[in-house]
Amino acid sequence: MSPVKQRLAITALIVLGVLAVGFFGLRAVRAARHIRDGGYGPGKPPPASETDVELIRDWMTIPYIARTYGVPDRMLFKELRIPDEGDREKSLKELNDAYFPEQAGFVLEEVKKAINDHRPPTPPTAPAP
Repeated sequence: MSPVKQRLAITALIVLGVLAVGFFGLRAVRAARHIRDGGYGPGKPPPASETDVELIRDWMTIPYIARTYGVPDRMLFKELRIPDEGDREKSLKELNDAYFPEQAGFVLEEVKKAINDHRPPTPPTAPAP
C-alpha cells in the first residue's frame, strides 16, 4: 500500500471514529437528561405519588417535594418569592432560616398552601348505594 493511500485510510478511520463517538455521545447525553427528568421532560412535573400535604417535613427540599406531589418546583419557589439558584439543595428549614428568620415554620406552611392551591379540585364522589 502506498503512503498516500495509507494516510488516506488512516484519516478516513479517524473521521469515522470521531463521528461514531459524537453520535453515541449525543445519545448518551439525551439518555442522561431523560433519566434526570424522570422521563417526563423539562418543565413537566411527574404525576403525584402523594396527596397528603401534612406529610411534608421541614427537612425536605423543594425539588423533592415537587416530584413527590407532582407540582412544578419553579411554582413553589415563585410562591415563596425566593430564587431557586443556590437554594435547590436547601431544606425548607434552611430556607426559612435564611429568608424568614422571624417567622418560624413560614416556608413549610406556604409550601403546603401552594400545593393545595395548585392541585385541581377533586370531583365529589357519589354516595354508595
